[in-house]
Amino acid sequence: MKRKILTDYNVSYIADIVSIVQTQSKITLTNWAIDYSEDVILRIWQKYYPCDSRPNEAITAARRWLTGEVKLQYVKGKILDCHAAAREVAHNHVAFISARAIAQCASTIHSARHCMGLVMYGSLAIAYDKLGYDASKAKIDEYIKDECIRMKDALVRVSVDNEKNPIGKVISK
Repeated sequence: MKRKILTDYNVSYIADIVSIVQTQSKITLTNWAIDYSEDVILRIWQKYYPCDSRPNEAITAARRWLTGEVKLQYVKGKILDCHAAAREVAHNHVAFISARAIAQCASTIHSARHCMGLVMYGSLAIAYDKLGYDASKAKIDEYIKDECIRMKDALVRVSVDNEKNPIGKVISK
């Protein structure tokens, strides 16, 4: 059975991202997650479902929350709509995973640790989209590694040195 989410936080390329995430604020992480999901992952969703705007609406709502235009409750509704979009297309694994990734990225506004959904869902959606759902595990894993490096580079570009409000530990061991 093919994966629908990554689960190993201990592989080096994911651990590298976690180590940076732990030093950043919720605002920085939200911007990183929604920017990346909008620039890369939303395109995957739109390739399959161009008329379904729910993932885009979740991203837009999260951005509006960042600027103070809307309350958290409004954004939560849009995030739940994005999750519903994912459930409705569960038969299309690439679209399903991309919608989950977007919903998790938008959810970063209420829990910073949700930004890891970009990595854990998003890198897998991107790999499946580029290589095909039936590509070998070895090829998928190599593509995931490369995508995680791109995600880390994007995070480094927006990271704040000596962040005053870091989120701290992402996972408990």
